[in-house]
Formats: sequence, structure tokens, C-alpha cells
Amino acid sequence: MMPWMTTPPSSDPSSPEARLGRPVEPSRKPLPLLLATVRLLSVGFVMVPISILYWVLCVPLLPFRERRIELGNLYGKIIGRTVQRLTGIIPEIHHRERMEEYRPAIYVMNHTATIDMWIGMWLCPYRGCGMAKKEIVRVPIFGQAYWLSGHLLLDRGNREKAIASMDAARQVVQKHQLSMWIWPEGTRSRSGRLKRFKKGFVHMAIATGLPIVPCVAHNAHLYWPGGGIKARPGRLQMEILPAISTDGWSSETVEQHVDEVMDAFRAVLGENQQEQLEPPAPAEAPPQG
Repeated sequence: MMPWMTTPPSSDPSSPEARLGRPVEPSRKPLPLLLATVRLLSVGFVMVPISILYWVLCVPLLPFRERRIELGNLYGKIIGRTVQRLTGIIPEIHHRERMEEYRPAIYVMNHTATIDMWIGMWLCPYRGCGMAKKEIVRVPIFGQAYWLSGHLLLDRGNREKAIASMDAARQVVQKHQLSMWIWPEGTRSRSGRLKRFKKGFVHMAIATGLPIVPCVAHNAHLYWPGGGIKARPGRLQMEILPAISTDGWSSETVEQHVDEVMDAFRAVLGENQQEQLEPPAPAEAPPQG
């Protein structure tokens, strides 16, 4: 075991490492700070001109949302792969054919690292759209590119706005027969452990009838922890799991469906990524006297 690795190789035949026949941690040391900084700046130097070119190409396509989404897919594949190359974090996708087998679909991925977004942009099939909070448009360069792309924006300001934006997203997906890419945990898990999925993807699945395809990233948080610039180059293992049919799903049993999808992730993630269950609340002390 290398000194920068956090866990010894597992002897459990059901572990991700044994099942995939690949190490599920970075095999190289973290990049030195100077090199990490140079590579991160390189990402910006590459992304800015490509994004500006993308803006220009989107303008004549403003009346054609479907075409802008497809152009956004191409932009995501170029930018996503570029970031992977510059950081040295290269995903190995197991059973990628399942992404083509189940289309259109709602692809859901666990979210633990900075690299997740770039992998999602690169891996998302053509005619697949992301779903992000409307605040993303405030992000310089990238936010404007996302807005022009025609991908989906959610307004979570209050319940009424959230419902209205979800209904608008449903209409776009059904009208253009699109797939969707969602990180159902909502925010990144800094510990790498699975977090409770939010219910929005279930409501969208019920509304559209699309199947759910789980996309599992193993230990991405060890390759590029959130909030930092020091990446660890290596082969990041990902699995595309069989689709989960949403036929018969009902809004009365949303929590059950959330657990059904989470169970697919629980079944393949290593012990260090299993969700951290909240301890039970302490029992109230009986009244005195």
C-alpha cells in the first residue's frame, strides 16, 4: 500500500476493487501545489475561448432549443475531456453500453468531488440535458454558457416556484424526448459517503415515465476533493448499472422509490462510501418528581 493511499486493498470478493478488477483509489501522489495551480489555470485558459466560441454558435440557434442542447452536449464533451486530461483523472467506464441501451432516461450519479461535473458533462449522451439551480447562471463564463445551452434550470426560491420550474422542465423533456443527468444528493458529499437523495428526480421520473440509470463513481473524492486544487491523477472507476423501471411509480410512494434507487448505489459502493446514518435522537428524560 502506497503512503498516500487511505485504505489497504480489500480481500472481500464483493468489494468494488475485487469486482471490477481495478484499484478504486488514486495510484499516484497528489500533484505538487505549483503543478496543480498551473493545471487549474490551464483549465481556465482552455475553457474561456471555447465558451466564448460556444456563445457565438448558440446565438443563431436561440429559436431552436433542441439544437442548442445538442450543441451543449458537444461543448460538454470537449470541456469535460479537456479537464480530465489536464488533471490526469481519467474515468474508466464499466458497462457504458447501458447508457445507449436505455435512452431516453434519467441518469443519476453520486456527487463527491470537483471532477464529477466534468465527468457528467463528458459522459452525458447526446440529447441529454442537465438540471441545475438557477444560481448557476451567476458563475462567470460557464454559467452563461449553461444558460445559452437550453439545459434545465430550477428555481428553489419557494415551493410554488420549485413546482412550476419542475413542470416546465417536464414539458421540455417530453416535447423533445430528452434524457436528463442529475446529481440527486443536491450538494457534494465532502466525506465521500452517500447522502440521502432528494425527491426531485423521482417526481420527474413519475411525470415523464423515463427509467432511472444509476451511474456510480467510486472514491471520486480521493481524486479531487471539493474545495481544493490538488488533484490526484489516476483511473477513476465508474459503473453504469442496469436501468430501474419506473412503471407503476406513484407520488404516494416517493420515499420508497428514493430508497429503491439508493439501494442500487449501496449494493456496489465500498464500505467507506456507504451513507453515514444519523444517530437516533436521545430519549427524553422522564419528568422528575
